[in-house]
Amino acid sequence: MEQTSFINSMIAAFQTGGAWMIPIAISLAVSVALTIERAYRLYIQYNVDGASFMFEVQKYILANDIDGAIRLCNGGGNKALAKVIKAGLQRASRDENQIQNAIDATSLEMIPKLERRLPYLALIANIATLLGLLGTISGLIKSFAAIAQADPAQRQAILSAGISEAMNATAFGLITAIFTMIAHSILSNQASRLLEEIDEFGVKLLDLLSARKYRQGAQKAE
Repeated sequence: MEQTSFINSMIAAFQTGGAWMIPIAISLAVSVALTIERAYRLYIQYNVDGASFMFEVQKYILANDIDGAIRLCNGGGNKALAKVIKAGLQRASRDENQIQNAIDATSLEMIPKLERRLPYLALIANIATLLGLLGTISGLIKSFAAIAQADPAQRQAILSAGISEAMNATAFGLITAIFTMIAHSILSNQASRLLEEIDEFGVKLLDLLSARKYRQGAQKAE
């Protein structure tokens, strides 16, 4: 019963908010869609437990099983770290510069994929705030314009309706902006974390492969 009453009050507030509630609602819908899509990409499709994954890769490299490490990366599918590590492993027999170039090239390829569409969330937050402000101004203009022409007995009701429209538009715009800003902050932090893992474990891979070459050179010298 309380849930039905809440929904009805939300519908009434939306209807009272005037025409600017529609573009704000569209902004909210786009924000929610982008948030869901980016959350799926960053937390499921591209994400992997970097420490555990690199530990498994390290075991293969120490066992001199580069092919096994590559198979492990293949099993990672679209995981960002797996793609970068695989690029380095595929050049494990070459010199350090070529390995580093492969890691850097794949890292640069992953950066736009991880950061894609995130700036739009910041833009939507600003737009929603401004649309709410426009709704506020529009409601006040309507109410004061109507008061100038209305009978004295109707002025209070007209002013109340205009202020209600203005406040509902402001509230809806702020709610949309706050949600979008929080989503943008969380998703941006996740993208940054994935990029930091790529940098950290890319350097570790290069060190492991360099140590492997040193061991092989020492064994040949013996």
